[in-house]
Amino acid sequence: MAKETILLVDDEKEILDLLEIYLKNDGFHILKAANGIEALDVLQNHEVDLIILDVMMPRMDGIEACLKIRERKNMPIIMLSAKSQDIDKILGLSTGADDYVTKPFNPLELLARVKSQLRRYHRLNVQDARKENEIEVDDLTINTDTHEVRIEGREVKLTPREFAILELLARNRGIVFSIERIYESVWKEAFFDSENTVMVHIRKIREKIEANPRQPRYIKTVWGVGYKIET
Repeated sequence: MAKETILLVDDEKEILDLLEIYLKNDGFHILKAANGIEALDVLQNHEVDLIILDVMMPRMDGIEACLKIRERKNMPIIMLSAKSQDIDKILGLSTGADDYVTKPFNPLELLARVKSQLRRYHRLNVQDARKENEIEVDDLTINTDTHEVRIEGREVKLTPREFAILELLARNRGIVFSIERIYESVWKEAFFDSENTVMVHIRKIREKIEANPRQPRYIKTVWGVGYKIET
């Protein structure tokens, strides 16, 4: 497994060296910068999983750097500051930081916060990726990667054509698709006397996903026009 990379940004060399020792001992890859401008340069050329960012620095402080980083990046940012007033913490967090640690700090506590933020970040990313591959319509879930269809958690087996029709309608909820348009979108060929083909597939899909195919909850018939899935 590749090491996670942490960018340390602080104008105090002693703090950079201390953090580097603790984080490297725990298996992290470390990059360092002495101010916000250097940090932005590092981010241009390296993939970073988390940033530990000091507030008070020359050239570009941590507040301004955090704002600029958040314009392009969403990795966790932990701010360090000698200021411990609530208003300072609120300012740091409001600029996009995920956590705020006051100096002096316990390196082991900071290490624990780093791990906590990384766990949360990776968990949310996995959830976001899963959501991108899933289409949900009430209790109907369609996974476009695995081609799984579930109703209230129960898996339903569809043929590739049936899945393609269901996905087409689900991706375009509220839009009525004519039989001709469904056929040409799914079969990828010109429509010619193929009404019955589409209607048979719709009927089979309904038999598999609808509690009562005669009164469908998901795939609605718009008489004289076509089919749609309600928004």
